[in-house]
Amino acid sequence: MNGNVLISGAGVAGLAVAYWLDRAGFTTTLVERSPAFRRGGQAVDIRGVALDVVKAMGLHEDARALRTQLKGMSMLDADGNETQRTEERTFSAGRLDSDDIEIFRDDLCELLMGAMSKRVEFIYDDSIRAINDHSDGVAVKFTSGVEREFDLLVGADGIYSNVRKQCFDNESAVVFPLGVVLALFSTPNMIDLGAWQLGHREEGVGYVIYPSHDRRELRIGVGFAAPEPAVSRSDLETQKRLVASECTHLKGDFPRFIEAMKKTDQFYYNELGQIRMPSWSKGRVVLAGDAAHCASPFSGQGTSLALVGALVLVRELVRDWDDPAQAFAAYEHRMRPYVNLNQALVDLTRKGPTPDDLMTAAKNGIDLSDLLKEVA
Repeated sequence: MNGNVLISGAGVAGLAVAYWLDRAGFTTTLVERSPAFRRGGQAVDIRGVALDVVKAMGLHEDARALRTQLKGMSMLDADGNETQRTEERTFSAGRLDSDDIEIFRDDLCELLMGAMSKRVEFIYDDSIRAINDHSDGVAVKFTSGVEREFDLLVGADGIYSNVRKQCFDNESAVVFPLGVVLALFSTPNMIDLGAWQLGHREEGVGYVIYPSHDRRELRIGVGFAAPEPAVSRSDLETQKRLVASECTHLKGDFPRFIEAMKKTDQFYYNELGQIRMPSWSKGRVVLAGDAAHCASPFSGQGTSLALVGALVLVRELVRDWDDPAQAFAAYEHRMRPYVNLNQALVDLTRKGPTPDDLMTAAKNGIDLSDLLKEVA
């Protein structure tokens, strides 16, 4: 295929779109504001029909080899004492007897990057400053000052998408806050935690702790009510102070984790929300992954939505390259019912995990048989 596509964001969604574009023969460029490949992050899940997509990419066995392989979880009280345990499921992965794959975000991103050809261009430490979407293409000016022309622009740059802010109206009307902060950080595995997860949820604060694949690090997620006013997304020191303040009542090993958090550069903080848009495209610009339809980490389905959506978007572009509006409409028509099912999984009043029947219906809630045949 002849075509020149720019993707903003080199997370799972952007990399998956780049993989399928590259495989279809498009000239593909990714721009990522991080100065280099970003390590750290939480474990993510590949579930249901997304497993078929990963198989079609030839990455299923590699992903299985990198899965977290947790054997169960313990719930702890505020003093760090175990109150219950299970070997049937974990907070992050769900049921442990399923075929679903829990894998760390950075491990999955490395697999996606390794599956692409060297034709794919990566631009790190840069972002899009200005976008001029015209009838024949998209003129882009980068923060670095470089100006380039592309046939299409894909915004795969997360819930607070830069592309969405620049190209779509009513930005504030499409972000639905959930009133919860999620902070993610990495520390050395100072407690020698093996294939096990630790969890806590009391008095408005929750956390999950589990080891990295090589057991050298702990990946820790802490959640609590969003502050008012909101903390600036760029103010890491204030974010870390807030996390420490919310966790002062947690004892046992947790104070050691907070001290390590203060020093780590693998720290991520976000006020969670969902994205609900009337349309995911405008002219020659289209959104993918969380930028289009974030369901929030509480759904457990953001990665699967990104992987499935990337395949659908690119196959529709292959079918209708000369008519992007038709391709984008077909992409959205197929994806939106699947997205709605998965966004509906989020219920902040629910005490326990998502019921298995709801998760099963949501993770399998799209038919990709025709597209999978095309790429077989």
